[in-house]
Amino acid sequence: MIGTTDIIISIGYILFIVTIGLWAGVRKRPDTGHASGAYFLAGKTLRWPMIGLALFATNISCLHLVSLAQSGFDTGLLNGNFEWMAAFTLILLALFFVPFYIRSGVATLPDFLERRYNRACRDWLAIVSIISAVVIHIAFSFLAGGIVLETLFGINMYVSIIAIAALTGLYTIVGGLRAVVVTESVQSVVLIAGAVIITVAAWNRVGHWDQVTKVLTAAGEADKLSMIRPAGDPSGMSWMAVFLGYPVLGIWYWCADQTIVQRVLGAKDENHARAGALFCGFIKILPVFIFVLPGLLAYVLFKTGALDISALQHTATDGKTVTDTKGIYTLMITQLLPGGLIGILVAALLSGLMSQIAGALNSIATLASYDLYKRFRPQTSDEELVKAGRWASGIALLVAVALLPLLSLYQSLFEGINDIIAHIAPPITCVFLLGIFWAKASPRSAQLTLWLGSLLGATVYTINKVYPEGWLGGIPFMMMAFYLFVVCVILQICFTFIFPADGHTKDSSLYWKGCLEPLQSKGWSGVGNYKFLSALLLLVMAVLYGIFR
Repeated sequence: MIGTTDIIISIGYILFIVTIGLWAGVRKRPDTGHASGAYFLAGKTLRWPMIGLALFATNISCLHLVSLAQSGFDTGLLNGNFEWMAAFTLILLALFFVPFYIRSGVATLPDFLERRYNRACRDWLAIVSIISAVVIHIAFSFLAGGIVLETLFGINMYVSIIAIAALTGLYTIVGGLRAVVVTESVQSVVLIAGAVIITVAAWNRVGHWDQVTKVLTAAGEADKLSMIRPAGDPSGMSWMAVFLGYPVLGIWYWCADQTIVQRVLGAKDENHARAGALFCGFIKILPVFIFVLPGLLAYVLFKTGALDISALQHTATDGKTVTDTKGIYTLMITQLLPGGLIGILVAALLSGLMSQIAGALNSIATLASYDLYKRFRPQTSDEELVKAGRWASGIALLVAVALLPLLSLYQSLFEGINDIIAHIAPPITCVFLLGIFWAKASPRSAQLTLWLGSLLGATVYTINKVYPEGWLGGIPFMMMAFYLFVVCVILQICFTFIFPADGHTKDSSLYWKGCLEPLQSKGWSGVGNYKFLSALLLLVMAVLYGIFR
């Protein structure tokens, strides 16, 4: 439980964000004649700093703060790979996907699939994207946020979730993408500041790095400092699983997921879109040090007796003491921080929760209106599209809350999210990659690959849950994603030769003629050039992996 001062700070922050969101969404702007474009894509006025911060805020939620700290406590720096590998996929987004999306003028990624393939592909991706946004971006975030708020404030989890949902939905549904991006920019700063505070507090309590290595070595757990594990590592996150499996998840998440890419689609121009994506890549270096490392430091403090985790322990039916480490982040907040700072950390947690939900709601509104509603009512006005999007956002909130009891069955929420993504992403990653880089990829092949690949993923996921001890259950989810991706690639290649492309897909504007074509654009001069920034980010990541190998 936290004090009155911290409660006042937390409530004040929520009201501040709601006010900013409403102001950004409803303030008078020049009339472009396209209400839907202003609502869903912020009138294409977003600049690179705002895009980068919004991408980061949409990605990082309360769930990440809580779960990455838990993973740091349990397995060390290992799950930091999800953060650092994102830098590589953001480079792909900036170099190869951004210019294509911006030049084609698409409003949604399903819109791109229809132009490249056919209407059936668009419909399928729109439905899958809406479902994944509700489950992955909203419901899981609700669950993590509800657990934290219940622990800190003693408020019933569902009461706190409904309150946050109502407030976040208010400014998101009213204000559209502009309100989302403006609030996300503010929330990114607050979230990072809060994470830095808890990291510094844990670091000061530990004392120095030698103490970390000394304690871990004495406990026989020095591998917790390694990001790259050998093949066959019991964690299921060997170097092979990370470097083969993550790109399948990452390309879908960062390059082909409407919730994420919508921030890029609202860019002022191609250079702002590219620079914003790369800016986010640099920011993604931070989570290992400010989200994962605090959990590892908490483990060191626990081993030295400086952190009491008895509140997380309970006696199992067999009489053994079991520790539920999901609450380690809130435990660190209450034991390592003084009053006042606790309120700031709660504000940071709320930032992550609200920004994730807001971003997902806006993408759902866009998909539901542009890709579904407008199909059945093609003559609908811009105002009707906005209204349909707002209704879709409200329904999505209700569905997400209804899913909470089912998703709470996962012991690790972070692994639960990635387990689901590993079975959703492969066919989508496949059709996007082949669609952009392979001229022969045909509409019928993409359609069948999406259908059969999604069915295969759902079947494998179901078998693993019903028969967890079966042979499929022994395959790490990262490697499963890679295997499913390989199957999808084979399927699409085979179907392309069985059902070759017609004249529609031979339009050369629908794919790159070669890997170097998107790099022909000169971009900005100086350090802001996208080629320089990409090379610098690659160098930084190579150095970091060299240090923490």
